[in-house]
Amino acid sequence: MKISEIGIGTYALSGVYGAKDLEEFKRTIYRAHELGVNFFDTAEAYGNAEQILGEILKPFREEVYIATKVGVRGNIKPDLSRDYIRKACEESHRRLQTDYIDLYQVHFHDPATPIEETVEALEELVEEGKIRYYGVGHLPIDVTEEYCRLGKPFSVLAEFSAAARESYEKLLPLYKKYNLGIIAFSTTGRGLLTGKFKENQKFEPGDIRYLDPLFQRERFQHGLRIARKFAELGEKYGKTPVQVAIAWVLAHEGVICALTGPSTVEHLEENVEASEWEIPKEDLRELEEFFKREDEWLRQKQKESIKQILIRPLPEPQKAFVDLIYVIETALSLGIIAEKEILPVFYELYGLRKELDKEGVGEKLKDIQARLRRVISLDAL
Repeated sequence: MKISEIGIGTYALSGVYGAKDLEEFKRTIYRAHELGVNFFDTAEAYGNAEQILGEILKPFREEVYIATKVGVRGNIKPDLSRDYIRKACEESHRRLQTDYIDLYQVHFHDPATPIEETVEALEELVEEGKIRYYGVGHLPIDVTEEYCRLGKPFSVLAEFSAAARESYEKLLPLYKKYNLGIIAFSTTGRGLLTGKFKENQKFEPGDIRYLDPLFQRERFQHGLRIARKFAELGEKYGKTPVQVAIAWVLAHEGVICALTGPSTVEHLEENVEASEWEIPKEDLRELEEFFKREDEWLRQKQKESIKQILIRPLPEPQKAFVDLIYVIETALSLGIIAEKEILPVFYELYGLRKELDKEGVGEKLKDIQARLRRVISLDAL
């Protein structure tokens, strides 16, 4: 597949950032097609996003590539069994109004299903012409490599922006070994690198950024400093911070597409222009030095935050929930804890998200805090 460097993601259609103007979204997709964007990414888990996207793309279906994801719909625990994958693929066909999917991607890891079974199911769908290629995403690095060893994934989805560089660094060796295309998402840090956010930014509980670790504590401060750096570089070359952020991602080896989520035609056009410009090498080198200094500061501050959250009394439930999510995500990104050790605690914690105003939830959060103290070594902090 010859996919465009700029792709369109549809996560926002699930309502995570608030209501979406569907007419403007339709105009944006049509304009993207006119500009040569041919890669559109969605998922069965994104509410009615597949249905909306399928209806819009129907007039020029054969001219574009549709990617969707399988494994989690209406449940936070993934299911990648053969039976589920086959059933889910048929349902995605129906919602997308197509009889084939260009790229069918594993959304999250399912520890209960052998990887061999999942790969066999995906290979069967390829043989039957129901999907053209398959890919993986949101998986631990060892699980990603196992998919590469057992099957032939076309690509891997990776969160990759200047504010979240960990995934790319881990995946680069796999790209080189297995010729695995990297499809980057959240390339502007879910808007953090646009320069639109301020130090005291507040998000409503209905906005996913309310609990997103990228927008908490030192991670947020770190992102704001990168945004200012990109604004300075953009001013130098007559580019916007968004264009600098996307061009920076595309400058990396192995990245075949930068997924974006434009909310208007104007935003789309700004994003597409980023693929027509390359950041000069001397500026890329200067940015790497800047990131090294930032990373050293960030690691130290993150360890301090984890320790404080785990040893101090928890605040009110809503804030405590956000803090404990931050502990889990940050401990994983720092390599302090393995995903298989922390996943059961994460599932239990995330299952409380709709009970935070109920009596007794404070005690449940304290219990999770205590469990985290047992699995995360405070000595490592």
